[in-house]
Amino acid sequence: MLTLEEVLVRQGAFEIAADFSVKSGARVALIGPSGAGKSTVLSVIAGFIAPVRGRLTMSGADVTGAAPGARPLSILFQDSNLFPHLTVFQNVALGIRPNLKLSAEEQARTMAALENVGLAGFEDRKPAALSGGQQSRAALARVLLRDTPLLLLDEPFSALGPALKVEMLDLVQSIAAENGTTLLMVTHDPEDALRICESAILVADGRAHAPVPTAGLLDNPPDSLRDYLGK
Repeated sequence: MLTLEEVLVRQGAFEIAADFSVKSGARVALIGPSGAGKSTVLSVIAGFIAPVRGRLTMSGADVTGAAPGARPLSILFQDSNLFPHLTVFQNVALGIRPNLKLSAEEQARTMAALENVGLAGFEDRKPAALSGGQQSRAALARVLLRDTPLLLLDEPFSALGPALKVEMLDLVQSIAAENGTTLLMVTHDPEDALRICESAILVADGRAHAPVPTAGLLDNPPDSLRDYLGK
């Protein structure tokens, strides 16, 4: 379980509070108006931003002061962050070994991850030779290879076309369900939230609220979300 206990984040004049828990294996969207602090909340969970007060625990362990690399999570950004001089295989293998000195078992795991996201046969290509969707798949394979219990998505597929975005969302949902991974996804698109997240956290008016059923929130949104959605 992930818990943010009376957390407060302050960046200049901007503040956001969070006090909620997410059950292990849940798939939760963070949704709200632009600039409300959705990515900020994700960055606090990832360890990139330190709260001015409060406590953050993962599976009962206090990680409030832990470095990003010491937290049991992976994060996927909008930018796939693939290294152009490395092959697809090497880019994905970085999820296991930053020095790329892989054992035979680790090489097999890397190939299995590529096959899992539909990139078998692309391992020797450079990122420039991939389509946008294929680059997203490679970045996803690298994240999944880390095999962490928590996966954070900060709108990684927002630049893709509608059909390809749906394909990637369905792939994430399928793999997360298979592995029992807890998923937190920042999105501006309510259809994305409805598609793969049974719960949603409203981020608005300086607060990240506790998760509620996604359909219920979107069917009867509070004023701050209603204005954003244009309802």
